[in-house]
Amino acid sequence: MHTSSLSAQENFGGDVPTAELSRLLADIKLRAEEFERQKFISADVIEKFRALGVYRAFVPKKYGGMEMSPGRFCALIERIAAADGSAGWVASFGMNPFYLGGLPPAVLDRVWQSCPDVVFAAGLFPSHPAAVEPGGYRVSGRWSFASGCMGADLIGVGIQPTGAQATALPRMAVLPAAQLTIDPVWNSVGLAGTGSHDLTLDNAFVPEEWTLIRGGALNLEGVLYRYPALSLATQVLAVVSAGIARAAIDEILAIAERQRSVTGAPLLADRQFAQIAVARAEAGLASARCWFYDAIEQVWQVLCRGDEPASPQVSALRLSSTHLTRTAAKVASAMLALSGMGGIAMRSPLQRYVRDTLVITQHAFMGELTLINAGQMLFGRAPLPGYL
Repeated sequence: MHTSSLSAQENFGGDVPTAELSRLLADIKLRAEEFERQKFISADVIEKFRALGVYRAFVPKKYGGMEMSPGRFCALIERIAAADGSAGWVASFGMNPFYLGGLPPAVLDRVWQSCPDVVFAAGLFPSHPAAVEPGGYRVSGRWSFASGCMGADLIGVGIQPTGAQATALPRMAVLPAAQLTIDPVWNSVGLAGTGSHDLTLDNAFVPEEWTLIRGGALNLEGVLYRYPALSLATQVLAVVSAGIARAAIDEILAIAERQRSVTGAPLLADRQFAQIAVARAEAGLASARCWFYDAIEQVWQVLCRGDEPASPQVSALRLSSTHLTRTAAKVASAMLALSGMGGIAMRSPLQRYVRDTLVITQHAFMGELTLINAGQMLFGRAPLPGYL
């Protein structure tokens, strides 16, 4: 009845080997408890993502990248997240060119010329003061929520320059991962396998050319790099929730055919309340996904024509992401409720699906501020700075 991703997206542009991806996803699904227990995605999985092209998906073709369309990339992340939410979350940082692309062209040559498969992570908050020195910045601090840092090659941290050359615009300093210390403090109710640990740095000098203005223009050419970067950063996280919700529905469909009541009552699949709940979940998730991918496609077609998307179209990217995230969390919770007592056992993936989707709803990109800004625009008022 259902499809795991839009048919138009499924070959991912012909760049990702589907048979190899399927084998990897089967392995990831079996190892989800391993990732949650150790609180990071294992190195061999990161290497397989690298080999499949996850981290070169948005890298310019001149460096050996794919320049995959945003819709295809989101569909790829959705499939990975259906195997494990934390794995999908970490894979989503294949969008790293929308961060690193702000570096000077000569530095980008150094980043990607020899290998387009660079794994990037970032801990941007809180932004720490960085003293301006000749040729660069002196950086120290602690940054939180650095998802995927355990497997990263490069890591970005948020800085605020101080002194004569200081500006109001926040910057990001990019360093080799080996220069930072990872403090394994990540201990969350969900998405535990993302390894979103703290980063620390003490009195490091970062050359000016290895810093960039966060949210500034990209030094990359082509249609892809005109796509709204903040919206994309939101979408690649929101779509993780869709993959998890799909896994929750699939899990209850499997349980419903084998779970028998001790009283001799009908199989769960034959009970009307279960049929109604699953139908509602399928309708809600499919509808939210359709709007999500339709919003992407509308903006993408505008960009491909050489035009700029209108503000309401960009707002739809943000609003549909929040809607998808919240819908997915409701779906996962509804499927857990159908499972009865079996669903609360730690061996049941349903309890992990619920916890993971709830964590995604807590992300700043998915908060009430999105609804406030979208609502203001619907009333013809200007949104707050940074929304679009």
